[in-house]
Amino acid sequence: MDSRILSFLVAAVILVGTRFVMFSARRRGRAFLEADDASLLGWSLRQLLLASFLTLFAELAFIRWIAVEVRIFAYFKNLALLLCFVGFGLGCALAKQKARWSSAVTAFLGLLLVVRMPWQGGAPLEGLSQSLGGGRDVAIWGVSPTWNWAHFLTGAGLAGALFLLIVYVFVPLGQTVSAQMNVAPGPLRAYSWNLFGSLMGVLAFFAVGRLMLPPWIWLGAVLLGFAFLQSTRRDQILIASLIVPLALLLYQGAGPETQILWTPYQQVQYSTRYLPNGDVWGGSMQVNHTFYQKIVNLSPEFIERHPGLLKEPVDENPYNIPFRFSAPSPEVMIVGSGTGNDVAGALRNGSRAVDAVEIDPAILELGKREHPEHPYDSPRVSIHVTDARSFLKRSAQKYDLILFGLLDSHSQFTDYANMRIDNFVYTEQSFREAREHLGPNGVVVLKFQVDHPWLAVRLVEMLRRTFGKTPLVFVADSNYSVSAICFVVSAGNRVEEALAADPRLAQYVRENAVRLRDQPVPVTTDDWPYLYQEGRWIPRTYYSVGVLVILIAIGLYLQIGEARRRPSLFFFSMGAGFLLLETQVISRLALFFGTIWQVNGIVISALLIALLVANWIVERRAELPSRMWTWAGLIGGLAFAYWFPFDRIGSPTLGGAIAVVVFSVPVMFAGILFSSEFKVADSPSAALGANMLGAVAGGLLENFSLLFGMHALLLVAMAIYSLAGFALWRRARRVQTVGRQPVLTRAQ
Repeated sequence: MDSRILSFLVAAVILVGTRFVMFSARRRGRAFLEADDASLLGWSLRQLLLASFLTLFAELAFIRWIAVEVRIFAYFKNLALLLCFVGFGLGCALAKQKARWSSAVTAFLGLLLVVRMPWQGGAPLEGLSQSLGGGRDVAIWGVSPTWNWAHFLTGAGLAGALFLLIVYVFVPLGQTVSAQMNVAPGPLRAYSWNLFGSLMGVLAFFAVGRLMLPPWIWLGAVLLGFAFLQSTRRDQILIASLIVPLALLLYQGAGPETQILWTPYQQVQYSTRYLPNGDVWGGSMQVNHTFYQKIVNLSPEFIERHPGLLKEPVDENPYNIPFRFSAPSPEVMIVGSGTGNDVAGALRNGSRAVDAVEIDPAILELGKREHPEHPYDSPRVSIHVTDARSFLKRSAQKYDLILFGLLDSHSQFTDYANMRIDNFVYTEQSFREAREHLGPNGVVVLKFQVDHPWLAVRLVEMLRRTFGKTPLVFVADSNYSVSAICFVVSAGNRVEEALAADPRLAQYVRENAVRLRDQPVPVTTDDWPYLYQEGRWIPRTYYSVGVLVILIAIGLYLQIGEARRRPSLFFFSMGAGFLLLETQVISRLALFFGTIWQVNGIVISALLIALLVANWIVERRAELPSRMWTWAGLIGGLAFAYWFPFDRIGSPTLGGAIAVVVFSVPVMFAGILFSSEFKVADSPSAALGANMLGAVAGGLLENFSLLFGMHALLLVAMAIYSLAGFALWRRARRVQTVGRQPVLTRAQ
């Protein structure tokens, strides 16, 4: 029996047995995993810190894991994050009830069961994106542009079930944090401890990414945290024992020739490939369960020993043909060098120097170990583990050939924005920067897997605008990789001279030329970097997913008495505005420092630290400007950030530093305004719950960037924060009407 099926069956038996014990105990009046009534709990700093730590750590853990296992979560940015917010906000609304640990643990392990179900090829879950409307106007690996109502309803039902399971995991965390907020000696100090615990959670997961630990460790840590939050030793032992089925469910059987790596960006699975005579040809690599590329040995000695291995002449394979357009002995930059196929091609074709740029350190190390030609060991190769765009901004080197490899990994950069890690590489500004790095006879060769004609049209148009002429477009096919479309262009006449000097090359280009339809497609820019979206509209799948999230949130909240009261407009607006501001900071700093995984963690940590500082200011300073003056400073800071000419700053380091300073102003004002109101809120749990609901709304509003660009989100944030100002003004008017000093019950 397959090891995955066996581990699934064993884990399922253990979980069903555990659930039966819990159900039987409840029938006898000895309920498992039900915390005491929150209203009877006393102040516990340990409980608050641990629950706050787990909230952020579990958010990041679930987001990363499920984006790998269920493709829809990888393509639709902050989906998992919003569901975590819904669950935590619901828990805040239920702060006076018993913490629902039984439902959370059941949902936690039920989610593992559903996602890790040994489906044949993972088809039911992998097809969710297509069922919900993906594939027509947004490029998703392995999803064809078909859609019908039957598939949509089936997919919506399955997606809704997954969404609910994620929501229920976070309900008791929200209950625990909010209950402690309500009984704390001072709500503002408790909020500071909440922020500190959250910061520790972010840093801990930062370490998880750095160490590239597998998911059974980080999800097991979440389960252990759940155990420590229980009030009885019996419940702690019960939850801790569930780590065994968790490890079985997350176990990924791999043979002796297979490696599974959890990189800071994605899951990589690599298998060694052999020829019939036992020789190692290379290997096959999957990213997030989808074929990505193969390592191949194309050395002259190996090809000579195995005639007939290639269906195409060796100089026409995708890793050799780019060098037939360049000058002899070129200096080369490879954008997305990956496991080293393009680097090996550069060395075989006599390149005197190669700058290999790769963002994922695990893929780079895999290439160093496994590539049969060992290209990364060559003294002619300089390795740069960084984002390609960041390298272009900082390098002063000139090249004879800049080769954009197949780096379209389709992995998300952050859950706070609609960005993938390669979005800023394929923009008009990026190609202009690449042109500035070309020598007099320099050539740009871009290889890309094009599944939608409009994608090719977009790339052609960007290169045409950059170089003033239409690039060559042809298919470079082989029997060991996907058919890549090559786009070749030069600022001078090098491409034309290469075709004139090499009749076989000219014939090959003519015979494999790609005919593109004349269709209007917007080009991607640093403000609208959505390469994989056809046009400036919100794709139908985003509507499907957004409506599902809204229906789940409304449906759950309306069923609960404590949640039915109208949330505070002020705290709701502050949550929505802050998520939009966070999105803007991450995307702006990614432009200066690259879409590397460290940027995401550093920005979130910096924002939490800024909020801690704002809390300290409010708590320590008795005399502060009025709420309305603080609000005016917030709006003014946002307006300054909107009109500041970041694109005119030449130095990326200086630009990044200026961006940090510019955006820290509205962040600080927002933190002071929030803390000032939170300090006098009658119900901290209600304020926190409204803030979480607002964050969900802000996450959905982030989709406006697909219409108007990322910069426009600052205007949306200003409008949202204006609602917060209106709430403050309305309360002040109400106080004037009453004609007495107000007794603050709840911020409106």
